[in-house]
Amino acid sequence: MNETLRHARYVMGENLVTFGAFIFFFAMVLFAIFGEAIAPYNPLASNSALALQPPSFAHWFGTDELGRDVLSRVIVATRLDLGIAVVAVALSFVLGSILGTCAAYFGGWCDRIISRLIDTLMAFPLFVLAMGLVAALGNTIENIIYATAIINLPLYTRVVRSEVLVQRQAGYVEAAHLVGNGHLRIMGNHIFPNVLPVTMVHISLNMGWAILNAAGLSFIGLGVRPPTAEWGIMVAEGATYIVSGEWWLALFPGTVLMLAVFCFNLLGDGLRDLIDPRMRT
Repeated sequence: MNETLRHARYVMGENLVTFGAFIFFFAMVLFAIFGEAIAPYNPLASNSALALQPPSFAHWFGTDELGRDVLSRVIVATRLDLGIAVVAVALSFVLGSILGTCAAYFGGWCDRIISRLIDTLMAFPLFVLAMGLVAALGNTIENIIYATAIINLPLYTRVVRSEVLVQRQAGYVEAAHLVGNGHLRIMGNHIFPNVLPVTMVHISLNMGWAILNAAGLSFIGLGVRPPTAEWGIMVAEGATYIVSGEWWLALFPGTVLMLAVFCFNLLGDGLRDLIDPRMRT
């Protein structure tokens, strides 16, 4: 444990940008958990007398067309957007890792079937595929998660497959076979831990893409429905008021969305350095 903490301090000290990304990530986690307690106002409470007020000391991000506090809605929306991204990426990572590992390890007909399945998914423009799935299944949070997981599935399957193809020829795998380990034990205890550091970068990037995908679906009307606080909905609603001068309605939710994606893009390298056993030598 002490060695792990020393390694984490070393990685953070050597890369202050990564350290800043982790700080912003933990801030998002706090907002997601305690958002309703942190928010200064009820995000759903409307007041027509305060409609379209610019940023002020009372309302730092201004108010929307219904008099709702934009800052409160941005904070509370963190739980929904981050939750959708975490669950969708977890589903695609687990299923993609299983498919990619089996395809590379067993080869033959197993590899051909899985590869053709992934090629079929990649034949469609991914966001258009997500739009079609949500439109067909209904624009609920669960269907948005499933659609986001499906369009991210080919990435993990291909990355894990390519890494396992290299790792299965390594000496430690042959040694594991010689001492009597079964296929599942070799894949789970020996091969996959050495593939995990490579996938960490993709997980971090995927988190940003998943948030953008959920926000994009909401922006075009296929995502979460109003009056739920969600960054994509807030940007879409604010976009109609930019011409009339109410710039804050789209600016602040859009800025937070951009920072969230930027944060996850920066986290990839830091997670790889923290998890990769070779970085500890």
